[in-house]
Amino acid sequence: MKYRQLGSSDLSVSEISLGSWLTYGVGVERDKAAACVDRAFELGINFIDTANVYGAGAAEGFLGEVLAPRKRDSYILATKLYFPMSNTDFGLSRSQVMKQVDASLTRLKTEYVDLYQCHRYDEMTPLEETMQALSDVVKAGKARYIGFSEWNGEQIKASLAVSGAEKFVSSQPQYSLLWRKPEKEVIPISAQNGISQIVWSPLAQGVLSGKYAPGSKPPEDSRASSQQMGGFIASWLNDAVLEAVQKLKPLAAQANCTLAQFALAWVLREPNVASAIVGASKPEQLDDNCKAVGLKVDPALFAKAEAIVAEARRSGS
Repeated sequence: MKYRQLGSSDLSVSEISLGSWLTYGVGVERDKAAACVDRAFELGINFIDTANVYGAGAAEGFLGEVLAPRKRDSYILATKLYFPMSNTDFGLSRSQVMKQVDASLTRLKTEYVDLYQCHRYDEMTPLEETMQALSDVVKAGKARYIGFSEWNGEQIKASLAVSGAEKFVSSQPQYSLLWRKPEKEVIPISAQNGISQIVWSPLAQGVLSGKYAPGSKPPEDSRASSQQMGGFIASWLNDAVLEAVQKLKPLAAQANCTLAQFALAWVLREPNVASAIVGASKPEQLDDNCKAVGLKVDPALFAKAEAIVAEARRSGS
């Protein structure tokens, strides 16, 4: 495993990190989920990402249980808030920040998280209120650093202009060979201001593993076939995207790696990316993913891959 500094923080995070969206506490049986966490540690993964809304607290609860026996300084733990936890609990108001951080810490069975993130931008709450509340969370020792997910360039700049507030050290955007939107604004602004990317869906919900063939039924043990986990992958499962992905396989073969490793190495080629968050329902998926770390791929192969997928679009985009 290799590690990268997370923005202007003193955190050194593994290039591959373990996520828990749609999986732990929800779509993956507990024993299998625990085996994935154990394997992550064995592989040198030290960064675990979750959110209060994942499984309505179930993901945090699961992680709290399986991480409790481990030394707290042996892993870097990140969670998020914003999305509804009830009809009245949502957003980034001061009251919500204070309520949700305490609830997350209780479920996670820890006194602090290393990274507390705004899951989205809250248009209904003054930014100054949110930034001050997050700063107070840091001052209280409940979080070491703060970050955000899916904020645009204007929102990032506005947060940096809030006087006396803690500065964000991380951005969590969707980023992959199939989704390059952050390159336009988010990555350049972040790189100039001590903010690293910790990217979600670097394999486009598993589509960039190449397991989904155009015109064919998804494998029975895949995310797309899961009632609990399959809802969000549907937009990627159109023939234009799947045909383009199949054309990437010979490029991965030339690089002597699997397609998933090729796609993760492409994400990690970006210096502003500190870590690629992967989801795993089986330990062996982590074995495969982690082989992307340190992989040397000819930039010409990446360029060919970019050209192949350039015209492929997810449904509805």
